[in-house]
Parts: sequence; C-alpha cells; structure tokens
Amino acid sequence: MPFPVPLPRFPLHRFVARTMMLWLAVLLLSGQQAQAQGDPVSDSSNRIAQAELDVRAVDRALDAQVDDGDRRALRDRAQGAQDATTQAVNTLTEQLALVNARIAGLGTVTPGEIEAPEVRAQRKTLTALRSTLDAAIKRGRLASVEAGQLVDEIDRGQAEQFNQKLSSKVPSPLSPAFWSIVLDQAPRDLRRVGLFLQQGGEQVSRQWRGGIPWHAMLGFALAILLLGPVRLGAHRLVQRRLIAEAPPSRVRRSANTFWRVAVGTLCPLAAAFVFVQGLRWSGLLPQRWSGFLDGFVFASGVAGFTAAVTGAVLMRSQPSWRIAPIDDETANSLRPLSWFLTLLTFSTAIIGSFESAIGSSRSALVATQATEALLHLMLIVATLVVLGRLRARRAEGEEVENAGVSAGLSVATLVAWIAVGVAGLALAIGYIWFSWFVAMMIGWTVLLGSALYLMLVAADDIATTVFVRDSKVGITLTRALGVRGSMVDQFGLVLSGLVRLVLVLVVLGLLLRPFGASGDPGAIFDQVASVADGIKIGNVWISPGAILRGLAVLFVGLGLVRAFMRWLEHRYLPATDLDGSGRNSVSLVARYIGIALAVIWALASLGIGVERIALLLSALSVGIGFGLQAITQNFVSGLILLAERPIKIGDLIRVGTDEGDVKRISVRSTEIELADHSTLIVPNSELITKSVLNKTLAAPLGRLQIQFSVPIESDADMVRQIVLDCFTAEAAVLADPAPKALIDSIADGRIHFNCLAHVDSPRAAYGTRSAVLFSLLAALRGKGIEIGTPPQKMELIRQSSGSAPSAPARGDEDEPNMK
Repeated sequence: MPFPVPLPRFPLHRFVARTMMLWLAVLLLSGQQAQAQGDPVSDSSNRIAQAELDVRAVDRALDAQVDDGDRRALRDRAQGAQDATTQAVNTLTEQLALVNARIAGLGTVTPGEIEAPEVRAQRKTLTALRSTLDAAIKRGRLASVEAGQLVDEIDRGQAEQFNQKLSSKVPSPLSPAFWSIVLDQAPRDLRRVGLFLQQGGEQVSRQWRGGIPWHAMLGFALAILLLGPVRLGAHRLVQRRLIAEAPPSRVRRSANTFWRVAVGTLCPLAAAFVFVQGLRWSGLLPQRWSGFLDGFVFASGVAGFTAAVTGAVLMRSQPSWRIAPIDDETANSLRPLSWFLTLLTFSTAIIGSFESAIGSSRSALVATQATEALLHLMLIVATLVVLGRLRARRAEGEEVENAGVSAGLSVATLVAWIAVGVAGLALAIGYIWFSWFVAMMIGWTVLLGSALYLMLVAADDIATTVFVRDSKVGITLTRALGVRGSMVDQFGLVLSGLVRLVLVLVVLGLLLRPFGASGDPGAIFDQVASVADGIKIGNVWISPGAILRGLAVLFVGLGLVRAFMRWLEHRYLPATDLDGSGRNSVSLVARYIGIALAVIWALASLGIGVERIALLLSALSVGIGFGLQAITQNFVSGLILLAERPIKIGDLIRVGTDEGDVKRISVRSTEIELADHSTLIVPNSELITKSVLNKTLAAPLGRLQIQFSVPIESDADMVRQIVLDCFTAEAAVLADPAPKALIDSIADGRIHFNCLAHVDSPRAAYGTRSAVLFSLLAALRGKGIEIGTPPQKMELIRQSSGSAPSAPARGDEDEPNMK
C-alpha cells in the first residue's frame, strides 16, 4: 500500500499577517489622504495657487475686447480670487502664529551649548515650515492686491464706457445728415432682415413637410392656457381663500397684491418659455433664431412684470384691495397709460433682441434708440399732463390734500418735466444715447419705484402685524419669555425698518443695472458723473465731478436721515414707554448723529478719510475754544439737559422772574412759553449754571395758600369748617392730600388763618385759588364774620410849651382808628 502523498499545509498565519498589513497600508493611505485634504496649510496654498491662475487669466482676458456680460463674469472671477486669497492668508497667518509660538517654546540657542538631536531636528523643521508659510502669505497678499487692482480696473473701464456712451454725439435727427446715413445703410439692414426671415421660413417649411409639429402646437395651446384661464383662475382662487380664511387686516391686502404680481409676471414668462420650447423641440426654427427666442422670453417676462406691478398699484377693477393711496379717478386715468408702457417695454426688449440677432448696423441701432426715446418721452409727457389735470381738478373742487404729499408730488413733477426737457433737447441736438438713457431711466425708475412701494408696504404690514402685542406671536413671546408688549411692538417696527432699508439698497443697486452700469449702490455716483482730473490738495483730489458727487451723496444721506427721523418719530417712538420729553431727547440725538454720518459719508466720497476729519477737528478746536466758546458751552449744556433731563418738555419752570412752560429743548437753547403767550429763549448754559425752579419735576401737584384773619371773638371752629367746605365745593381741589385750615397765630386781637389745598397741576392753582376766595368771602359775609387786618390806633397828643403831656381823655382812645 503506497504511502499517501502529504497535502501541503496552508500558511494561515502568513495569510492573516499579510491581510492585516494590507488593511494597515490602506488605512494609512486613507489617513494620509484625509490629512492632506483636511490640512489647512495645503488647502490654503492650493487656493492661493488657483487664485493666481484666475488673476492671470482675467488679466489676459482684459487685453482683448470684452462685452458687458464677459466683463461682469471677469469681475466676479477676480472678486472671487481676492476673497479666496484673503481667507487663505488669514488661515496661514493663524498657522504662522502657532509655528512661531512653538519655536519660541523651544527657546533660544545658547552659544557654546550643544542641543539635543531631537530638539535640533524639530527646530529645523519648524524653521523651514515658517519660511514656507511666510512665502505663501506673501504670495497670497500679492495675489489679493493684483485681484483688487483688476476689479478696480474693470469698474473704471465700465464707468468710462458708461460715461462715453452718455457723451457720444451723432448728427441731429432733425438734420438730413442723420437720415442720409440711415438710408445709406438701409439696404444692407434689409438684406439681413430678409435673410434672417428666409432662414426661419425655410426651416419651418422643411419641418412642416415632415409631419405635424405637435410639440409646437402643444406649446402654443399651453401658452394660451397660462395667459388666460390659469392666470385669471389663480387670481380668483387666492382672493377667495384670503376672504374666507385670512383675518381682515393689512396683511391680507398685501398678500393679494403680491400674488397678483407673482402670477402676472410668471404666467407670461412661463407661457413664452413653453411656446419657445415647443418650437425648439419641433425643430421649426434654425439655430440662429435661438438668441431672438431667448429675447422673446425675456421681453415677455419684463412686460408681464410691468403690467402686474402697475396693475397692482392702480387696482382699477378692485379698489377695495388697493394699497396705494390713490382715488378711482386717478386709477382709471392712468391705467391706459400703464398698458401703453407695457407694450412699449415689450417692444423695446424684443426689438433689441431682433437687432442683436440679425446684426443691425450702427445707424439702425441709433435710429431705433431715437424712436424709442421719442416714444418714451411722449408717454412721460402724457402721464404728466394727466396728473396735472387731475391735480388742477382737485384744486378747483377745493379738496384737502396732505401738504407733505402735495409738496413731494410737486417736486417730483418738476424734476420729471426738467428731465423730459433735457432729454428732448439732447435728442434734438444728437445726443441719442443720453436721451434714450434718460427716457428709459424715468420709466425704469417708475417701475422699480412702484415695485419698491409695494414691497415696503408689504414688509411693514407683515412685520407690524405679526410682531405686535395682541397677535399670536406677541402673546407667545409675552407669556413664554416675559417680554413686555411694548418690546414686541418695537421689535416689529425695527424689523420693518431693517427690511425696508435692505429693499431700498437693493433697488438702488438695480437702478442702473439694465443700462450697463454696476449694480453696486456705493458706485452709483461714480458711474453717473464724468469725473475730471481736478486738482490735488495734499493727498486729496478735488474736482468738479467729485464735488457734485459729494453734494449728491450729502443730499441722499440727508434724505435718508429725514426718512429715518420720520419713521422714528411717527412709528417707533410712539410705541415705546418714553414720555414726550424722552422722545424729544432721543429724536434730537438721532437727528444730529444722522446729520454727522451724512456729512462724513459725503466727505468720504471726496476721498477725505475719518483720520483727516479728526485732524481738521483738532485744528479747529483752538478756534472753538476761543471764538466759539459760548456756542460750545450751550451745546454741551444742551447735551447735559437731554441726558440728565432736569427739565423736560411740559415742565413749569421759573428762570429769574419769568415763569412759563417748556415747549422745546434743543442743543443750543430752550424755549419757554410765558403766561402772555410770548416765547422766552434761554441759552442752555443759563439753565445749567444758574438756579432754576422746576415746579413739576418731583410731582405735578399745585398748592393753594390762603391767609386771612378774623376778630378774636369769632368762632374759630366755624371759620375752619367754612374754609374746608369752600375747598370741598371746588371741583379742582384734590381730596388727597386733604385740604387744611390752620391757625397760624393770634395777635392784635385777631385770629390768623393759614389754609392749604392742592390741585392736580401748578397751572390750575391761580384760577382755583380765585374761585375759592370768591366762595369764602360770600360764606363769611353770610355768617357776619369780618375779614380784615388788625385795627391800627393813632393818638393825637397836644402839648403846650413847658408843660408835661397830658393823658388822653377816655373818650378819645378809640378816635380815630384805622383798619
């Protein structure tokens, strides 16, 4: 029997060992990759390297001709590179600080001392790492500076291009030269139009022969449904739901308005998009029509937005849902003009897309802009005429109109007429783009202003309705957090103010966006004015453009301060627990701070920084200390009065011999209305440095004091009761503190009474005292009690020469006597 062949033994331990080593290698590799991915130093270095590549790419792209869209993309890329390098530099700076701390922890090397090999190796590694971090930080800062310079260059180029367009001039449209140029280029433009339409027609005929374009037909049907039944049904559905479920408040009206704007904008946009997509899926139109079709969708959306916003503001068919404070006559008169504006907006957008698609000549573009400018100016003139007739009709009917609103409308109308006149004159002499810009700017401003008004009203309605002490949110906050009701009201008002401020800034940024300018609100004034080189004073450039820009910024700042003060005084402060004087103090301080910030903003727009302003104030402090000492003293005293409030508005005070009510406290003086209705203006320093009697500071009560005397034979208790009854009979006399009738003294055969009572105000003391005296005199006379002063005795002494004076006769003792 053969020996069995032994089977090879399976090396299980070697397999397990190799498997464990493989998993360990995988774990180490993944750990290294995760560490590399999570290493902030490597990540920051990579971001800096990518930012350097982006900066170089943007720099190379700017060497060629770029359009507005590419310029915006390059600016965003450069801005992103700057932000990335800034974040990377901050991260590397933190790592560098940690490395320096570790090196400092190793201490300094003592001469002649040999360090341990481990310490020396660690020091060498940390030193190399510090050098690497320092180099990366310098690279990042350099890339950030270069990216910032590219952003500034793009902004300057954009502003220069914008200003160049504004100042471009062509022959006047009233001259034959203008139309001769247009007619010379007309055959070429007509050939391009014919070729464009021919290509489209051939594509449609080829695709139609291949079968019925169901996609296009379905898209057209859906577009009709979206424009008609869907839009109207959405309006009615939401309105019925709001009437049935929403509480009757301003929020319901704002929600209906916003829904109308959203549906009125999205339905035409969606209808145009569906129709265009149906055409594309059917292949009915060539690829060259793609830009024109996109422009058609955009024009439909803009036209829908225009119609929806103007319709929501006017709300001609449903005046009860109207937000704007306008009457039915104004809404009915302006609605046809709003439809014409919608048609004009759609035509302007679609014509621009068509000209871009066919590549129209420059003369055709200029002629189109001149026509569009003329039509827009005619629409603006028609609107101003209609508004003027409506105001004249109200003036004839003697209708009462808010003075502030009337003044604002008058100023806006005057500015509009001036702008129309300037645009018309510019159009006549050949500044076509400037005239087109002004006309389009007025229409765009009206459209944005209407949308902004709706958003401001909605933001205020929502914030002041949700966050109010009587709402569910307000009750929950009051009960759960113990917040006072007035605090909830104030939070709603502050939230409304912040949201409205953000909306205003966003609209300012969008104001010049459609015309090729930047959307940055802080750069608006740089793009409007054509800034000359000017002259340099110190380190500040002064030029006419800079001065105009500074004045514009100052006026805008003061306008914002005025709007903020109107909101503060009429909305926020009445919701607080402050009294009238406290509100006046807060209002004055806020007004002066706002004016100071507006002035600083205007100076900053001129290139004058805060440090230069501080230096200027330091230089003027000497003159203020000597020449304006009294004004400064009154100003500081006014601030002390507003802060400490020893005197408040409405207090009854006495300054010297003058007594009256405080009517107004400013930072320079205080106005006091005297009893004869004249006004005493007292410098604030007089109220701080001298004695002032404030009769209503501690308590508003006034005191009556009546002093008289009766003969000693009179019944003192009866007199006391008569006095108290007279006090009780007078309604103005308070029961608490109770009136008192006190005996002050007994002298010269008479009892002297001192009677005291109180009224609710020192201003009522004089009249009440007179009324009590009238009733007291009548009551005492009815009781036969004499009121007067002690009798005066006068004796006549006859004395003969050399004889002693004789005693008076007994019968002459009481003659004569005087009372």
